[in-house]
Amino acid sequence: MTTAFVCDGVRTPIGRYGGALSSVRTDDLGAVPLAALMARHRELDWARLDEVYYGCVNQAGEDNRNVARMSALLAGLPASVPSATVNRLCGSGLEALASAARGIAAGQLDLAIAGGVESMSRAPFVMPKASSGFSRHAEIYDSTIGWRFCNPRMDALYGLDSMGETAENVATEHGITRADQDAFALRSQQRAARAMQEGLLAEEIVAVPVSGGARGEIRHITQDEHPRASTSAASLAALKPAFRRDGTVTAGNASGVNDGAAALLLASEAGAAAAGLQPLARVIGIATAGVAPRVMGIGPLPAVGKLLAQTGLRIGDFDVIELNEAFAAQALAVLRGLKLPDDGEHINPNGGAIALGHPLGMSGIRLVIAAVRQLHRTGGRRALCTMCIGVGQGIAVALECV
Repeated sequence: MTTAFVCDGVRTPIGRYGGALSSVRTDDLGAVPLAALMARHRELDWARLDEVYYGCVNQAGEDNRNVARMSALLAGLPASVPSATVNRLCGSGLEALASAARGIAAGQLDLAIAGGVESMSRAPFVMPKASSGFSRHAEIYDSTIGWRFCNPRMDALYGLDSMGETAENVATEHGITRADQDAFALRSQQRAARAMQEGLLAEEIVAVPVSGGARGEIRHITQDEHPRASTSAASLAALKPAFRRDGTVTAGNASGVNDGAAALLLASEAGAAAAGLQPLARVIGIATAGVAPRVMGIGPLPAVGKLLAQTGLRIGDFDVIELNEAFAAQALAVLRGLKLPDDGEHINPNGGAIALGHPLGMSGIRLVIAAVRQLHRTGGRRALCTMCIGVGQGIAVALECV
């Protein structure tokens, strides 16, 4: 089968909830990395692009009606280039990559973009229609994150635990202490701060123009907004549990609610040669798995297990591991389940979602960009990118440096 190659990748900075990127429409935000890829490869005939896949979770506001298509058109891609939005909740970005890679492997695509976008700041409130004539019953949901329009049968079968409650469930069942969670969170912040200081994150970021002020001046947002370099063990320990009175999960050892977009340029070997692209890494495996929704955070464990069986690799064969830090509790449970150290230098070496943030549909693409750059930076050979997924799933992707 034809191999899919990652040839380039860029991302926007990640904004805080209600922060620097909150005034940017979701479809405009999704257009930024696409336009950046087009600018970086001006010699490429973009009409030859076979497909654009974008991951997006919410799709209840400005990201509705196929945000991949809207962003592609707004970025200036030819109208002849088709686009599709995919949704595997937190794994949507990696699902977009999987869709493109499978199309290339099947010989149906030669050149594709896989990306993701989420503006959690701009996620709207939503209301259902009345269930009967003259009904006076009204409901309203915040679509930023979590359950809405809940099915009572789902509650009876699996429960409707919030994301934070699932992290508490994992912490309890796997014996993950508050101290270990805070230590993990502190490492994430410290690594991200070091990477920012050394300019490593700037290498993967493209600026987002934002208009503001009385005169409508344009500012260019160039840095991740979520990291807190001043974080200390004492400040983390002072935080109260966010989801259970006697719990261990806090705002400090959980990922953020954020805004951002990212995109990868992928090609077959023939497609890369015809377009004059230099491959950076090949996709060597993709796997997904399901787990109980109440412990969704352990989803990477069976997904990575399936990936290793599929590829014949061992966990020790990966020089870089990017594990999305939805919560420190679930990240630690996954690492320990894989027999990996809590503080491995090759695991999220430049910080993870606790420090950088987690714009849901974008995060998987960010992991791939970070992993590929780290492989080339360190001379490593293989990388693993893996994420837990709400409602009980996991996804894992293996990459090999070219």
